[in-house]
Amino acid sequence: MSTLRAFWALCPDAEQPLKAWLEEVHSAQWRQPADIKAQFRSASILKARRVVFNVKGNDFRVVVAVAYKFQSVYIKFVGTHAQYDAIDALTVEPSP
Repeated sequence: MSTLRAFWALCPDAEQPLKAWLEEVHSAQWRQPADIKAQFRSASILKARRVVFNVKGNDFRVVVAVAYKFQSVYIKFVGTHAQYDAIDALTVEPSP
């Protein structure tokens, strides 16, 4: 959550869409990638349990790692579409 807060502090128009996305993710019961696609049709399922979500009509991207067994989502990246284009979604890690 601190990664999201830090981002919307820099980009205030991202706050409400990211909060809405986060609320949906918190209530999700994903057992497999198909469950994510059923809920978020525009999500991109990558290797290594990584998923890319489009937020606010693709203005923002969130990259996560999903631990299906533990029902946990780990945010690896949040940024604008342009910032996303500059990273490797399979290897990106949050800044310390």
